[in-house]
Amino acid sequence: MVIQITSIPENTQDVEHLVSRVFFKSIDLLGGLSKLAEFRTLTWLPSLARASYVIVLREEYLKTEEEIAEKVGLTKNTVRNILRADPTLALEKIKKLEELAKEELKEMKVHTAGGIAKLAYKMIKEGQDAETLVHYCQLVSEEVAKILDVPWAYMVLKHTKGIKYPINGPDQLLERLKDIKIKGHDAAEILSKLQYPIKNPATLLHEIKQVLDSREEATYSI
Repeated sequence: MVIQITSIPENTQDVEHLVSRVFFKSIDLLGGLSKLAEFRTLTWLPSLARASYVIVLREEYLKTEEEIAEKVGLTKNTVRNILRADPTLALEKIKKLEELAKEELKEMKVHTAGGIAKLAYKMIKEGQDAETLVHYCQLVSEEVAKILDVPWAYMVLKHTKGIKYPINGPDQLLERLKDIKIKGHDAAEILSKLQYPIKNPATLLHEIKQVLDSREEATYSI
């Protein structure tokens, strides 16, 4: 089934980016693509994509039901059902995925997709991106660190591979980085000064660089 998205007056790239994050988090909540394939429920993906668009357009851009229906190619009633969906009920269904797969053999029901997308959107806003995107961010950051020849950045990423984001304090990082130096500084000195929570690997490198830069500026000013 084709998902038809008409023109959106806001920055289309921003809309697509957030919708993608919500969509991938929705898949994450259902156990990932491998789990959906196992239960032969890959046909749910269009429903999740539509619901992700609906939730983002309403929550981020305050679009009316009529506007969303026109832009996403759904009926106004379908949009209303997605927006009224209960994420708590969707979460209960996710916990019983096998039963859910039998109940919705072909296409995911509107209220279920809406509830999952709502839950995914809330988690994204809290800094909990999909593991797939975090892993991709880690790989890209590692490649950039190599290309730019930034040894401390590559070392940090190597030692924090597999860590769960968001990181809410220095303890998790200290366990991984306690034995390494970051540009001559003990990791503990740097990590205690980062701004938490840290949402992804790229943010981690940015925060560390900010602390390093401030230390260099302080040294030069003496």
